[in-house]
Amino acid sequence: MSKQSEPNAPDIEYLSGYRHSLAHLLAAAVLEIYPGTKRTIGPAIDNGFYYDFEFSKPISDSDLAAIENKMREILPAWSVFLRQEATAAEARAAFADNPYKLELIDEFSEDGQTLTLYTSGSYLDLCRGGHVENARQIAPDSFKLDRLAGAYWRGSEKNKMLTRIYGLAFLTKAELDAYLAQREEAEKRDHKKLGQQLDLFVFSDMVGAGLPLWTPRGTLVRNLLDDFVWELRRARGYERVEIPHITKKELYEKSGHWDKFKDELFRIKTREGHEFAMKPMNCPHHCQIYARRQWSYRDLPQRYANTTMVYRDEQTGELSGLARVRSITQDDAHVFCRLPQAKEEFLKIWDIVQELYGAFGFKLRVRLSLHDPAHPEKYLGNAEKWEFAEGMLREIVIAKNTDWFEGVGEAAFYGPKLDFMGKDALDREHQVATIQLDVNMPERFGLACTNETGQPEGIVMIHAAIMGAIERFLAILIEHVAGALPLWLAPEQVRILPVSDKFMEYGGRVFLALKEAGLRAELPEASETLGKRIREAEMMKIPYVLVVGEKESAAGTVTVRPLRRSSSEASEHGASEQKTMELKELVIQLSTRSKSRK
Repeated sequence: MSKQSEPNAPDIEYLSGYRHSLAHLLAAAVLEIYPGTKRTIGPAIDNGFYYDFEFSKPISDSDLAAIENKMREILPAWSVFLRQEATAAEARAAFADNPYKLELIDEFSEDGQTLTLYTSGSYLDLCRGGHVENARQIAPDSFKLDRLAGAYWRGSEKNKMLTRIYGLAFLTKAELDAYLAQREEAEKRDHKKLGQQLDLFVFSDMVGAGLPLWTPRGTLVRNLLDDFVWELRRARGYERVEIPHITKKELYEKSGHWDKFKDELFRIKTREGHEFAMKPMNCPHHCQIYARRQWSYRDLPQRYANTTMVYRDEQTGELSGLARVRSITQDDAHVFCRLPQAKEEFLKIWDIVQELYGAFGFKLRVRLSLHDPAHPEKYLGNAEKWEFAEGMLREIVIAKNTDWFEGVGEAAFYGPKLDFMGKDALDREHQVATIQLDVNMPERFGLACTNETGQPEGIVMIHAAIMGAIERFLAILIEHVAGALPLWLAPEQVRILPVSDKFMEYGGRVFLALKEAGLRAELPEASETLGKRIREAEMMKIPYVLVVGEKESAAGTVTVRPLRRSSSEASEHGASEQKTMELKELVIQLSTRSKSRK
């Protein structure tokens, strides 16, 4: 496959105008039902639109249906959006009773912006534009009011709290219905709920927001994932290293991170007045490991791997389950090599990425993340270095004949990168793994090797995170598989359920056979009814439940109940019906599949 284009700008622009037109329609409906309400702003957003209001009396979600009906009632009377340029005086006269609009008018006027008013039907608003040509292009069944939220005026808690009405909008009812169905399924798969249901992690107010605590089950899952990535790396010549969690600020000043990220760092002052930081990334430390000695060109590449936590002072409002945290576990690696070796190293890492994500059924495409030439101040290094580095990465994606696209402005501040974009079971796209080429940091730290002529030669550095952050990877994975982790990764692979206490002895023999084969099995007491115990195992998404009773005990068999998965997923072994198997046969089958990660 070749380079793929992103959605056409005209299509995006039209949809944005469509949604912004509906924000006007929402405000018109609110004013008809609640005269005297003060309007503020109403932009288009990713899945629809919103408008912020100051109501004289509070409204609730139960009022949204009436507002939505009023929108559909008004819509047939609307046609074109008439644009009118206005002086500041004219605009103030039009919105004399609205302090929010007056504030915007004064601000736009001082900035020298042209003030524009738009009218459709009898509704007039202060607006920069971006609408459909005619309101009759809007399908009455293509939108839906979604929810209410509080929002401070201009986003400042010093200002008045307003009421924000969110709406969903797509070009057709079918698209709206599809989005609602996907959202309903996403809510069922929410990793924050499933993670607690499966007893993988917990958050504590005493510890702090964004700082997950991992249970024995969750820790096992993390370690299994890390072991998988390490096996793939070890096979390609990587060596493990370890580094401390704090460092002097001078390290990050030298690397360039301090100027870029000093406001996002957790800082520590020692008793002697020295300033340290909790490490927000690992690359400068790995540079110091490389710098410990002089290397010959024969010693390169040097490949260092390190799974370790980094820490970033994320804002409380930005935190979200495992998807956005303050303690981030990176499966980080850095390759120090000569420039002609870089392409081969990139391809080795690419193979690791494909093997890991292929094991979970993610569909990948690649974003070639480039610097923004309009803002060179955001990046280290000169234009010539950036042109060379970006050219090399472009050659790689072209040679791989893969599905790729360019992302201008998405580069790291020290170099371009390849970002792998993975589609999950709900067709949502996430940035997952990343491979970055860095010609700047080795130069800042004076990293080199001795070449064939005995002269020092500058090197390049490749940053490679396969899972990226284990926390975020697990958030994506849990939702992708709806909590039903594959057999090899499930913290509890098999649960044995004797029909009654009478068969606990045989259940114990089954348990030992599974444990001796290296399988993770549990044999809980038969204190509840069999039906309840089966439901509990299903809630815990345990891949296999083995029921044992009189028939099984006499024949040396087990009744196997594979986990029933959602209709959108295939069962772990291709069927969801229970069957009876010889114990020895089952142990061999499950052990083989677990070891092969199938």
